[in-house]
Amino acid sequence: MFRIGELARRAECLVQTVRFYEAEGLLPAPARSEGNFRLYDDGHLDRLLFIRRCRAKDMNLAEIRQLLTFRDSPQLGCQEVNDLVDAHIEQVRTKMRELRELEVQLLELRRSCDSNRRASQCGILNSLAEMN
Repeated sequence: MFRIGELARRAECLVQTVRFYEAEGLLPAPARSEGNFRLYDDGHLDRLLFIRRCRAKDMNLAEIRQLLTFRDSPQLGCQEVNDLVDAHIEQVRTKMRELRELEVQLLELRRSCDSNRRASQCGILNSLAEMN
């Protein structure tokens, strides 16, 4: 058993992150010491690391909650897990398309000012002021 600071250190996150996932119901409530300190075990650490790996893949809390449900019920089939990841892949692809479009817009904006001028003559500032 270890305290919240040690759990955070082992999971390479902040104590506030641990508290947040507890408040969201993603981490089960820990045991308490006689001095009312939170006491965690290896199960908490494994679950927190799982959550952190999901977040590193840009999964939102609802997606993580669903994955945890399946992780906690290993007898269930994994088709819904596959479906969830497929949907997440599509979200990532959409985001990538949007970022490529943004890059084109920014490059276009950057080309509007190719020299060192006064701010009142800056093509970027003037273009932004005229955009809808």
